Amino acid sequence: MPEDAFHRLREDRARFPERVVELAAGRRRRPVLAGRDQLLIIAADHPARGALGAGDRPAAMESRLDLLDRLMTALARPGVDGLLATPDIVEDLLLLGALDDKLVIGSMNRGGVQGSVFEFDDRFTAYTAESIAGMGLDGGKMLCRIAPEDSATVATLERCGQAVSSLAGHSLMAMIEPFWSRHVGGSVKHDLSAAAMVRAISVVQALGTTSARTWLKIPVVADMERVMAATTLPTLLLGGDPGQAADEAFAAWGRALRLPGVRGLVVGRALLYPPGDDVAAAVDAAASLLHQAPVSNAGESR
Repeated sequence: MPEDAFHRLREDRARFPERVVELAAGRRRRPVLAGRDQLLIIAADHPARGALGAGDRPAAMESRLDLLDRLMTALARPGVDGLLATPDIVEDLLLLGALDDKLVIGSMNRGGVQGSVFEFDDRFTAYTAESIAGMGLDGGKMLCRIAPEDSATVATLERCGQAVSSLAGHSLMAMIEPFWSRHVGGSVKHDLSAAAMVRAISVVQALGTTSARTWLKIPVVADMERVMAATTLPTLLLGGDPGQAADEAFAAWGRALRLPGVRGLVVGRALLYPPGDDVAAAVDAAASLLHQAPVSNAGESR
């Protein structure tokens, strides 16, 4: 991106804050699936939890201008359907004119700062259902880590349930990212076994007063057939941060995309900070996986 675009962004931020609401109101929107069977959404909500690393670069995401440059490249590629991000990033991209005809999913609970003693107390510190509706976004995403030995989990479950209900009340997607988790040596570790994923899915898909608008966002683990048999909800695959094992990750995504109920990919760091730093090539490779996936719901009317 040219430097003058970033200069204008900073000027708009300082001098014309009202432009954010104006641009949100005028943004061209689209149906969620828009005639497609599967979606590719770019995720950029990690910095809000203090998670700035990607691959072997512990501070990869520290430059906002570099991150925005990568996001603009990714969002402009054919086959990219949308963005998942916190308000600061969504608003930067609105001001840069990058979100017309894209799905925009607002990230909601970023209070569980990475590495903190309160990481499982994952409070809703970003978007609310009301602000997502007011900004004309297409849904809200929430992280729901279930740690049986940490009492903060029950509050997170309650807040996620309330968010699911509120989003459904606005006829908006509620995207839940579940994990069965625990503290290990001061860090949060997820149990990525199929049994643990089935258990986490079983808990979160029952949150809220209705599941009519609920989608899942889950990692690709061993025995994905067993995992996907645990739900009827539309499911997106979490890309994660494969580091140098990108080829293995892409192959695993490709296999999982063929399973019934899988509706696409939500990928952030793996595409924005790929080995070799060719964002466009990484995004195109991910998009090609969706093109290879079979259309399982042809003739769908909604």
